Amino acid sequence: MAATKGSRASLEKEPHEVASMFDGVAERYDLTNTVLSFGRDRYWRTATRAALDLRPGERVLDLAAGTGVSTVELGRSGAWVVATDFSKGMLHAGASRRVPMVAGDAMALPYADAVFDAATISFGLRNVSDFEAGLREIARVTKPGGRLVVSEFSTPTFGPFRTVYMNYLMRALPRVAQAVSSNPDAYVYLAESIRAWPSQEDLARAIQAAGWTDVQWRNLTGGIVALHRARRDPLPG
Repeated sequence: MAATKGSRASLEKEPHEVASMFDGVAERYDLTNTVLSFGRDRYWRTATRAALDLRPGERVLDLAAGTGVSTVELGRSGAWVVATDFSKGMLHAGASRRVPMVAGDAMALPYADAVFDAATISFGLRNVSDFEAGLREIARVTKPGGRLVVSEFSTPTFGPFRTVYMNYLMRALPRVAQAVSSNPDAYVYLAESIRAWPSQEDLARAIQAAGWTDVQWRNLTGGIVALHRARRDPLPG
């Protein structure tokens, strides 16, 4: 059964459930993100743009772009950036932003091979039912030697802070979402999916195995978010 407004997807991450869930939060998604992150979402977007090291005229894929806030930020570099998301509700909510938008599934992107100089996915890889397949698909559409940045919630490195953060995720975050989100139940899924997500080291290994090289990561906000950087393997296969 598809998720509807007021419901949430399961950790099985059936694509139609996840897309429907995000359709349900689209109306107030950006506001909710800013409130729940205490405004750090803006810093995370800026750090992602800096990590990609974009140049004017480059072609860039912003996958899981939601309403296109991240796409606008990336476009400040002078690169041509296309927002891609499988939630049509999210794309519709951001339709007033002057960026190209394309509906597409991360596991079957509607692009030819090797067309992008760089690609990024922010807070979306965790929602792909087979994220390793998603990483391979991003590699397919990225030019050999092209750049990737994955910005994703991760594991705080300092033990006491990690305990406080996990308590916030599982207890406080859903309550805060009640006040600001159009679908608070979706944020129960958010908390559960973050808790189940691989560590920085494990994600780096998965990126490497998917056809990327020179994989590195940097923790932001004490490890609440990690930026993983990589390059498309220039060798065939």
